[in-house]
Amino acid sequence: MKVKKDDASKKQKKVKKKAPINMNPFQSVGTKLFFYIFGGILACVLTMGIMAYNQSKSIIENKVSESGQQTISQLAVNLNNTLKKYDDLTLQVMVDPAFHELVGTVTDKQLGEYEKFEATKDISSKLQSMIFGNDNINGMALIPVDSSANIITAGSAQHSKVEQLKEEPWLEEVKELNGRTVWIDARAGGLIANNTSSASFGVARLLKNTTSSQAVYVLVLDISTKGILNELDRISLGEGSELSIVNANNHYMVHADASKVTTESVFKLDGSEHNSVSTTLEGIGDVLLMHNVLEYTGWYLVGNIPVEELVKDAEVIRNLTINLAIIAALIAVGIAAIVIITIGRPLINLRNLMQEGAKGDLTVRSTIKKRKDEIGQLSSSFDQMMEQITYLAEQTKNSADAVLMTASTLTDASTKTAISAKEIAVATEEIANGSTSLAVEAERGNDITYMINEQMQQVIHANEQMVQSAYDVEQASGKGTAYMAELIEKTGMTEVMTREMVTKVDSLKDSTRSIVQILDVLNAVTKQTNILSLNATIEASRAGNAGKGFMVVANEIRNLADQSTQSIDVVAQITDRIQNEIVETVDVLSKAHPMFQEQIHSVKEANVIFENVQGQMSGLITKLEEVTRSVQKLEASQHVLNEAMSNVSAVAQQSSATSEEVASLSSEQLSVSDNLVILSTELSEVSNALKETLSQFKV
Repeated sequence: MKVKKDDASKKQKKVKKKAPINMNPFQSVGTKLFFYIFGGILACVLTMGIMAYNQSKSIIENKVSESGQQTISQLAVNLNNTLKKYDDLTLQVMVDPAFHELVGTVTDKQLGEYEKFEATKDISSKLQSMIFGNDNINGMALIPVDSSANIITAGSAQHSKVEQLKEEPWLEEVKELNGRTVWIDARAGGLIANNTSSASFGVARLLKNTTSSQAVYVLVLDISTKGILNELDRISLGEGSELSIVNANNHYMVHADASKVTTESVFKLDGSEHNSVSTTLEGIGDVLLMHNVLEYTGWYLVGNIPVEELVKDAEVIRNLTINLAIIAALIAVGIAAIVIITIGRPLINLRNLMQEGAKGDLTVRSTIKKRKDEIGQLSSSFDQMMEQITYLAEQTKNSADAVLMTASTLTDASTKTAISAKEIAVATEEIANGSTSLAVEAERGNDITYMINEQMQQVIHANEQMVQSAYDVEQASGKGTAYMAELIEKTGMTEVMTREMVTKVDSLKDSTRSIVQILDVLNAVTKQTNILSLNATIEASRAGNAGKGFMVVANEIRNLADQSTQSIDVVAQITDRIQNEIVETVDVLSKAHPMFQEQIHSVKEANVIFENVQGQMSGLITKLEEVTRSVQKLEASQHVLNEAMSNVSAVAQQSSATSEEVASLSSEQLSVSDNLVILSTELSEVSNALKETLSQFKV
């Protein structure tokens, strides 16, 4: 309880050291509430102004986008008409009969060089006259399909540049299109003519004879981009806008800056014929992007307008919104000053009075008496609260004195009760310890008895297994004796059969010798037959033609004699092999006969051993039955001892449980007594602390 007293004193010290809070008037509740409301209104005004600006910007972009797309579409129509003139010019050359007649003269190999020169000159003059009719055509050239023909140029076209065009892939495309035009991408410095002031693009067509349909030349026009630029300069989509033409690969074909021609553009077109979108371009910013496809070339007419230039007028709304917000902020500052004077300062005075009351001065009262608004009501409520707190402090001080006296009396009684409870608890604990020891010993005796019982069961079970094993051994011995008698009988029969086999093998050996003797006789007969056949052959040869038939018979007899000799040799070999095997068999049987006799002797000895084992096992079974009866009597005595130990253990456990319960109750009584002493002490300390706390209030 010393700790709680120290904590209370520390809290009192902290209250005493707490410095008064000097709040900034702008941190008062009224000021904050005003700024919250004003901030919400100002946010609404700013949001509405920005929304109006964005809506105006969107409307302007949509209107300009529609107007610009219409302008782009109309300009695309005009450019298509211009490009159509160049296409028609190439078509005019292709269908001109006089032109094809001159071309035929140039390509005719039977004519002389002078006629070809004059025809070439006339073609060049014809092309030159077409160039004079259009200032945007820099030059024209005829590239021969057959490498044997010559290049024909007109205008500013240069022969060296035309030669370089023969290696470009678009020339093969012109030949494959079979008379349709191919538009050649723009190039800085000219296509077939030197033009440093502007870029130029080209159009090419395969010229086929209208009568023979034979293709001889490819017509190429070098067209300056100045004419297209003049068309683009006449149109303005707005302040800062730009018009250009790009091909399908997104490279500039026509641009006001000639250095950008053939470079990659910043536009990302979607591939549609015409469209208008709002996008952001690198290095330019937000723009309105419009495009339209040129019918003849497949290129894109592209226009872009900076969004910043479009929404200049709409920025007036945004600036007006910002100015209004600044003016409103200034007005808010003035209103906040009024709120601080009329609401903030009175609240600060009341807060300071509350701080004095928190320090212990309960005599402080508010000086705001004349105001009838919420501030005046708060001042009156503060005075009433301080009066109630003063009354409660006096009453609490009187109660603390009475409680302090009661706590002293209660502490003495609790101390005496605690001493008595300790003595009772010690005695009860000694009784419980003795009962517990008795229960433990009884439990140990019970466990030992149970272990002896289990071991007796194991002995009985082992004895039963031994008896059964003895019976099994006795039966096995009887069967072994019977088997050994039968084995002796069969072994004797085997010996007799072996003897008979030796006799028969000896007879077979004698028969084999007889066969050998017969084979010797047959061999001699065969040799004699062979000699007779030889003599018959000699006599038949002497007889001449009359002895030919006899000679044939003699030859056959000789052949039969040879075959008999071969057969006798084979049979002799077989007979020798049989005779050798018979000799080996006789040797083996001679060696096996003594082994059979030894086996008969061993079997008889084993039979005697089995008979002795059977007799001894009968005596062992009789002794095991006596042991089983003794063990059964010992098991009955063990059961009686086990029941007695169980009863002793149960009584000891019950006695120990009763002693422990008494000890537990004594401990609880001691704990209650100790708690009562502690509570009395705490009550005394709290009373003293309450008295000290109330002493700091000034009433």
